[in-house]
Amino acid sequence: MLIEQENSEKININAFQHDLISWFKNEQRDLPWRKDQDPYKVWVSEIMLQQTRVDTVIPYFNRFIDWFPTIDDLADADEDKVLKAWEGLGYYSRVRNLQSAVKEVKEKYNGEVPNTPKQIAELKGVGPYTAGAILSIAYGIPEPAVDGNVMRVLSRILTIWEDIAKPSSRKIFEKAVRELISHEDPSSFNQALMELGALVCTPTSPSCLLCPVSDHCHAFFEGVQNELPVKTKKAKTRDVQLAAAIITDSTGKIVIHKRPANGLLANLWEFPTIELHHPIQNSREDAVNLFNQNHEFEIKLEQTIGQVDHVFSHLVWNMKVYTGTINAKFQETEEWKLVSFEEMKEYAFPVPYQKMFKLYQSL
Repeated sequence: MLIEQENSEKININAFQHDLISWFKNEQRDLPWRKDQDPYKVWVSEIMLQQTRVDTVIPYFNRFIDWFPTIDDLADADEDKVLKAWEGLGYYSRVRNLQSAVKEVKEKYNGEVPNTPKQIAELKGVGPYTAGAILSIAYGIPEPAVDGNVMRVLSRILTIWEDIAKPSSRKIFEKAVRELISHEDPSSFNQALMELGALVCTPTSPSCLLCPVSDHCHAFFEGVQNELPVKTKKAKTRDVQLAAAIITDSTGKIVIHKRPANGLLANLWEFPTIELHHPIQNSREDAVNLFNQNHEFEIKLEQTIGQVDHVFSHLVWNMKVYTGTINAKFQETEEWKLVSFEEMKEYAFPVPYQKMFKLYQSL
């Protein structure tokens, strides 16, 4: 069985499948979501692995499954607890969409993750890659699961010069996977492509001499493996200047604020924060004035304790960190609370505020 390329080169599909899957079965990493083929666990792992390293995901996955071992557990969970379980992973819309989709699975499919492309693709937050991963890994259905790793591997194997940063290119790689995928073991095939991209066919300095499918790789034959894949650079990120403060009352409790329900880091908790719109707004006095203009209570800033920089996909926060105190007029609401150190463990904070609190604790 052969796949034709535009330059008339060919790849022996059966031999490629054999070499790839044999390598995977011998060399695959021992990962917690691979211990069984539970569709729910595969789903959770794939959502977590989007834009996040495997080593980072492992403890989060274990904790998440410990807290929400079944679809019913996640569907019925309080959103604050779900966000707390996700705390530190970032991209919080992913877990909100996951919980929404899980609720639909519970109500519409009696708690069973659907096993057809049409039904699974209709679930919130489930794109073509996640759908293909669940269908192939959990259900053994030969559907493509094309992510950045897979596009990089196949761009080299098949010398595909399309820009992988363009959404339209995904269709080319999905078509290639449909032609290459093992119908006998689509689960191992798709996982093997992902594993190969993660461990061997890496973005820079691919380990071609250790690659189990180098005999099938046209980029290796031609010596162009370092030129592929073609990927245009992302637009430059925008810097945002912020001032944030750890504010305490007379009893030592800390002021925290719940972010709006929409937008960046929605519904997560933060310490009082204001944006510095002008370069001249750089003194402690300027920060105090802005805090007091933006809030119904008055604060007193005591000292600057450092700076926290945090990179998002589209912007960078440069956050100057202060300590301070609050006057007696402060009134708690649903969005504003006073909490003890111990009580803070109940609330989900984004990474920049976790960094900020560690800075405060190190004083």
